[in-house]
Amino acid sequence: MARKSRSRSFVALLLFFTTLLSTASSFAQSSVPASRLAHIRHGINLSEWFAQVWDPKGYTKEHFQKWTTGSDIALIKSLGFDHVRLSVNPEPMMDAAQREGGTAEYFGYLDAAMKMILDSGLSVELDMHPESEFKARLAKDDDFVERFADFWRMVAKHYSSWDQERVFFEILNEPEMRDPYRWYGVEAKLAKAIRQGAPSQTIIATGANWDADDDLVFLEPLRDANVIYVFHFYEPTVFTHQGANWGPYYWRWIEGLRYPASAENAGQVAKNLPEALDQLYVIRYAEDHWDASRIDSEINQAAEWAKQNNVPLICNEFGAYRRGLDADGHIHGADPQDRAAWIKDVRTSLGRHNIGWAMWDYSGSFGLVTKNDGKTTTDAEIVRALGLNMP
Repeated sequence: MARKSRSRSFVALLLFFTTLLSTASSFAQSSVPASRLAHIRHGINLSEWFAQVWDPKGYTKEHFQKWTTGSDIALIKSLGFDHVRLSVNPEPMMDAAQREGGTAEYFGYLDAAMKMILDSGLSVELDMHPESEFKARLAKDDDFVERFADFWRMVAKHYSSWDQERVFFEILNEPEMRDPYRWYGVEAKLAKAIRQGAPSQTIIATGANWDADDDLVFLEPLRDANVIYVFHFYEPTVFTHQGANWGPYYWRWIEGLRYPASAENAGQVAKNLPEALDQLYVIRYAEDHWDASRIDSEINQAAEWAKQNNVPLICNEFGAYRRGLDADGHIHGADPQDRAAWIKDVRTSLGRHNIGWAMWDYSGSFGLVTKNDGKTTTDAEIVRALGLNMP
């Protein structure tokens, strides 16, 4: 009798887990319309407009109206891009809600930008793009997660009546959350809030920490079929971020590192780095044989994850720090031809795996264009590297 009871218990348990796995599998079946995916194949990031504003005056009406203009949007469209990723720092908008009429005022600026983009024929990824301090609070403060979920619900509801084919909601840029289990819970909550505000809009979800491909492949798909998954690609950062004055300190010492990698060049560059460990990072760049094939093998891991989970995938950030002079007169950034070669190899690999993309960025330090004294100059070599044509 006891043996039969145990047998029945085992069968019941087996049926439970089979049902659970079946349910999880059904949630992983994507329902994102192909027509929507077709609108986000070739994009560009609009940075430093509604996020990462370094102007001491901050997020002002003047900045919103002048940083990115109708001429910029027209140029983006004429170059052959089909969408933009609009980065929005939620904190100023959440702060505006604390004063009477603040929310309506801020939505006025954002609505104008969204309308300008959509009226041009471009689609838009509305990307929540806060500073690191904001994300650090999400990592440890449950009440703050609740507050951010309420904010997302409001924003999603506000734009739920806009063009559902061409407006996408990206939950959070680069969560910087070292605990991927914590992030999965937070992301699921934020996605639910967005869905409550906008039942039919497509959501863009990411892995923990830096949106890298290794963050992505750890992620379990959300229990929402109308979701696109995203990763960022800057590998290897020793090349793409050479000379940058943020991140690991040794980046700012790297100058003249070429792509594709060569042992001779890496050895010469490594000699200029003061620390042995940092020299090793540069030497490894060559030992890892970073070239088109190496890039493709890396992107293939993300593509395989999407295939196994039957979900759509995009890469909405990739780029390399462009050549220039720092405040001390030192050269920073990748050689222009090497930068173009790297961008072309990444773009080609993404296309081979049928992954839509958005380059970082339009006019910033990784930019496609340079703005000086009211004149905008487009980097034709990067346009060609992206497989697009100068108008």
